[in-house]
Amino acid sequence: MDDYANYEADSKKIIAANKKLLSEFKIWLQSSNLSEKTINNHISNISFYINEYLLYYEEPIKAQDGIGDVSTFLGDWFIRKAMWASKAHIKSNAASITKFYTFLLGKGLVTSNDLNELKLTIKAELPEWIQALKQYDDLANEDMDDEW
Repeated sequence: MDDYANYEADSKKIIAANKKLLSEFKIWLQSSNLSEKTINNHISNISFYINEYLLYYEEPIKAQDGIGDVSTFLGDWFIRKAMWASKAHIKSNAASITKFYTFLLGKGLVTSNDLNELKLTIKAELPEWIQALKQYDDLANEDMDDEW
């Protein structure tokens, strides 16, 4: 089997596992008495993270193994790839990712050390991610000014 066929096969397995995780995550969120809008927002954010970003590169990454990728996702990839990227969306995704990996901790799929590290990373780097978004937007606006 060639590399692309391996990637496709691995991705299909991961997507199937992600579908189950997202369903269980939704039930877990519902048990917290969150509004349907908030639940749907968390599900949408996590679906994008685990089904788009973690599968984007040559080696697809399982959801539980993506806990260490939040910095690259929110500090770079999300800013460049999601046209809806904003300060509010970065914060919303950070909250969703924290909730998701807290849920995975309860399932025994991540460790408490990994979750603590995730929380520390988000707390420490969130201002940098927002600054990166601002710089990206400023550069995009400057490029547009050159076109006009």
